[in-house]
Amino acid sequence: MQNTTFKDLPSVNQVMHRLSDFVSLDTNYIKHLIQSELELLRAEITKNKLSKSRAQILEHLIQKVLMRTSPNMVHLINGTGIVLHTGFGRAPFEAKKFREIAKHINGYVNLEFDLESGKRGDRQSHVREHISSICQSESSLVVNNNAAAVVLSINSLAESGEVMVSRGQLVEIGGSFRIPDIIEKSGAIIKEVGTTNRTNLKDYEKAINNRTKLILYVHTSNYTINGYTQSVPIKSLVKLGRKYDIPVMVDWGSGSFIDMKAINIAEENPISIIMKNKPDLLTFSGDKLVGGPQAGIIVGKKILIDLFQRNQLYRVLRIDKINLCFLEHTLRTYRSSYQHSDNLSIKLLTTSRSILKNRARKIFKHQTNKKVEELGISIVDTEVEAGSGSLPENKIKSAALAFSPRKRKVKELAHSFRCHSTPIVGYINGNVFFIDMKAVLPSQISILSKAIQEV
Repeated sequence: MQNTTFKDLPSVNQVMHRLSDFVSLDTNYIKHLIQSELELLRAEITKNKLSKSRAQILEHLIQKVLMRTSPNMVHLINGTGIVLHTGFGRAPFEAKKFREIAKHINGYVNLEFDLESGKRGDRQSHVREHISSICQSESSLVVNNNAAAVVLSINSLAESGEVMVSRGQLVEIGGSFRIPDIIEKSGAIIKEVGTTNRTNLKDYEKAINNRTKLILYVHTSNYTINGYTQSVPIKSLVKLGRKYDIPVMVDWGSGSFIDMKAINIAEENPISIIMKNKPDLLTFSGDKLVGGPQAGIIVGKKILIDLFQRNQLYRVLRIDKINLCFLEHTLRTYRSSYQHSDNLSIKLLTTSRSILKNRARKIFKHQTNKKVEELGISIVDTEVEAGSGSLPENKIKSAALAFSPRKRKVKELAHSFRCHSTPIVGYINGNVFFIDMKAVLPSQISILSKAIQEV
């Protein structure tokens, strides 16, 4: 076949006409996609690298546009072993929960309307008492993520003033968001005290001056410093703050409502225990160990929470009705006895290695001997992390399906799994591809088993 020429390219209208039976979206958007695909074909023609007939090109364009107009955000199987995977939306949700929540947000909702009085209400009222009771705080406030909670708190209390923080707590929380930058964007001035590995109470006290507006304690939840170290406990900072009438704020990052030790995960105290130190404020995420939607939760003194809600930034950062409804339902999964059967994140984190290996064996048994030999499938013990900077030092026992393909490159196998009708994302270590069972939902076992047969 001769090389394709520019005359062989169909017009945008010709492609639009063929697509009209398949796609019903904004016309300008469809035109944009067609034109961008045509530009790619023109570039190939210029380099004499295209040898397709007009009919083949038309079919190619239709398939490309159909692929690009399909939903971008899709359901996938998390085979990385990381339950709170930032790239996958952190805490996972179950479809049955969506259906339950959908009933509550169908049509209009009483987001900011008091049904009893018939007057305007407060969206925080849907979760405030519940959060405050779990965390043992005077009040609470929910915004759209923990970074927003930190910005709102610092801006409300220390704009144009100094915020004292230990050099050992100047953390990066991910995505290049760093505590010093957040303090600066909040309108405050950072006052570093101590050193990277050692900070004592005298360092804080010596740095206090008439510009000091806030003492900030940052929980280094995503890394640890070992060896010759010293840090000041929250209780001591609170005592210092009381002495000089300076509020003390704790950024706990990946907060938990339960004692992680009680469920054999890690030495991580729940927020209610941290609040016994009586900090004025504490902020944490709702979509990490809490297992809820993206949210930033502030707990602490009512007088300060009320101040934050009057800040104009609050309107910019407030949580939306869908996430608020999700958060309310997440709170309802918690029980005082630590029986969290309805909290998917907790269920996944606490599933034993033996159960995971049984699930892996079930998948293994459904594969033909030829497929097992072809892909070199085996079941291995693994250790994983919770994810999203949570519990970085604590490895969690797990199990995985390991693939050592004989006639395929490991990267090609990983690509085949990712491009399956239900994408499956694992990881490569050495020359072996792993699908860890820790974050694979029980409802996904049959899908995963079938996918292995098909790749």
